[in-house]
Amino acid sequence: MNAAPPVVTAADLGVDDEERPARVLSGFPGRLVGVVALGLALLSVWQVFRPLAQGSQYYLVIFLAVALPLVYLSYRSWWGPLDRADGPSVLDWVLAAITLVVCLYPVLPMRIGDAGGGYDAFLDRQGMLAPLDVVMGGLLLVLVLEACRRTTGVILPVVCLVFLGYGYYGGLLPQDWSIAHAGLDVDQIVDALYNSGSGFYGTPLDVAASYIVLFTLYGAVLEFSGAARFFVDLSVSLFRRSHSAAGRTAVASGFLLGTVSGSGTATAVSTGAVTWPILRKAGYRPEQAGGMLAAAGVGAILSPPTLGVAAFIVAEYLDVSYVTVLGWALIPTLLYYLGILLSVEIDARRIHADGRAPADLADGRLPTPWWKLLGRFGYHFSSLIVIVVLLLAGVSATRAVVYATALALLLAIPDRMLRSAAATEGASTVATDPTATPAGQRETKSAEGGSARPEGRRWTRKSVGQFVIEALRSLSYGMRSALPVVAVCAAAGVITAMTTKTGLGAQLAALLVKAGSVLSDDPAVVLATTAVLAAIALSLLGLAVPVTASFVIGWVIIGPALLDLHVAAPAAAMFVFYFSVLSEVTPPTALAAVGAAAVTGAKAMPTMWHALRYALPAFLVPLMFVLTDSGQHLLGVGAVLDVLWVSAAACVGVAALAAATGGWLFGIGAIGPIPRVIAAAAGLILLYPNPVATGIGLGVLVVAVPAGLIDRANRTSTDTA
Repeated sequence: MNAAPPVVTAADLGVDDEERPARVLSGFPGRLVGVVALGLALLSVWQVFRPLAQGSQYYLVIFLAVALPLVYLSYRSWWGPLDRADGPSVLDWVLAAITLVVCLYPVLPMRIGDAGGGYDAFLDRQGMLAPLDVVMGGLLLVLVLEACRRTTGVILPVVCLVFLGYGYYGGLLPQDWSIAHAGLDVDQIVDALYNSGSGFYGTPLDVAASYIVLFTLYGAVLEFSGAARFFVDLSVSLFRRSHSAAGRTAVASGFLLGTVSGSGTATAVSTGAVTWPILRKAGYRPEQAGGMLAAAGVGAILSPPTLGVAAFIVAEYLDVSYVTVLGWALIPTLLYYLGILLSVEIDARRIHADGRAPADLADGRLPTPWWKLLGRFGYHFSSLIVIVVLLLAGVSATRAVVYATALALLLAIPDRMLRSAAATEGASTVATDPTATPAGQRETKSAEGGSARPEGRRWTRKSVGQFVIEALRSLSYGMRSALPVVAVCAAAGVITAMTTKTGLGAQLAALLVKAGSVLSDDPAVVLATTAVLAAIALSLLGLAVPVTASFVIGWVIIGPALLDLHVAAPAAAMFVFYFSVLSEVTPPTALAAVGAAAVTGAKAMPTMWHALRYALPAFLVPLMFVLTDSGQHLLGVGAVLDVLWVSAAACVGVAALAAATGGWLFGIGAIGPIPRVIAAAAGLILLYPNPVATGIGLGVLVVAVPAGLIDRANRTSTDTA
């Protein structure tokens, strides 16, 4: 069996959807951060089964008090001489200590004048904060914004400052403006942020501490168990030698890894490290391959059963179970990958038309047959299945993922035994053939960036101890990888608090609807125009802030506008969610494309445009959710026959758009501008979920066939002449 390259994660390259590179800590700081992160991970699991008696907000206070100082120790300040790349500076230690005190202040029992006195006394002062409360709340605001800047860059903190400025100076706006308000003083702002359920300790942080951390731990353990490597090996084995094998492998790897990572950039980088040599051999240019990897990776944020961070907030805002959100995401995810796969098939036919032979997916010996891989390592699917089964059985998402994590830890044992056995069996082959590299011998990344080598069939006391240490490290690493999300969610509380306190969301929603009614008074036109403006706004917003913050801002501003136009809440929420996610492949800040370009050695901007081409059909699918009531059928809502016909129409529409963007009509070949325009028009019409529109769209698509034949005949005659 020929070895595949080791799986390289986003963390290895310092790339993730919502974070800057973290420090590589060693010595005492590394041990301290590792132990504290492990303790916080265990506290998160403990909270699932034995919640703290003081309530969920008390837990959030403790959680933030532990997590936020870790940000200062783990991430650089980028402040010139005050910054260190190899470990925390004196300033970082001071800020971490101040953060710990400020975060724990609400629960400290000692009295400090008219302040302090413990958690209950702190809550009793809501709306009437003591001066020390205001000071501590102001310090926490600064510390949260600085932590957010360190992990995600300056844009989101600036957005938060804009909302804070609006809250404070809103009273100075002309009072005949719809967005004017009475203005908030400093005490009111701090009270909303520090001592209410809508600020730092609001829904975003609650979701991060209760759901996101647990799923991040699950993803880290799943990688530790060997599941990520198995998914990539299986994808390579499924497609051995065909014209579209390389592209199919990249997309399949992205989908399988995406089901466990929930991170677009991480998936793009991981699959790219393995599949880029295959894609290059198949004839893909670096920018083209990077675009495909980025588009397939972003699908990870749309793929059940983990989805992305914002999906948990969707469930919380709409007060529905997480399994309900998974059901809503199923058909759109399939449509997304359908568009990418069709583009892959078009690319393969173009490459084949240039006279290139199909590429083998492995040099030398063929990879292990897929059925053997399934027989040996197919049990890695079981933890994913357990999550779905438990959710369907009514078990909470938090408990389901904890049980799945425990199962994944247990499955790491047979994985190591089987791979160690393969290494032992391959030893004689290596002795006689120095170029042979059995799969069981390849290194696997440990949670701390080290390597774990199989030591043979037998488990000694030393190997058992090493296994336990690596398992604990994977939990610690999973917690550390969630720190940027914690910082983002705490900062998002600033936006939600100011929007709620000033009524800004309702006012901006009304302005959006008013802008949509400029073209016509017809309700359908107003809805369509509003939806297009909302899609543009979300795409632009996603250029500046991470997906989580983009969804939070979009929901409090754009969500009410769609609801006012009688769009169902599930359709409105998923519309905002999908366009927040798709901003990850929107130039000029498509982070997934940047990560993929780093792997393929491509230029970033051309890679972004290729990623946009692959994902373009998916940009239009969310519009179907809101344009008519039938759009909800794409979310699996409604009668079975209704769901089937709307889904079928969407599939044909996506295929038409893929043909238009790729310039290739199946059965005809390359097509020119006129057939492409016709196919694009057909795709757009088919994405309007209405029986009449579907019939017209199919008719227009039929016209594209003779137009393509005429175009090919004209080009053939020109070439002959």
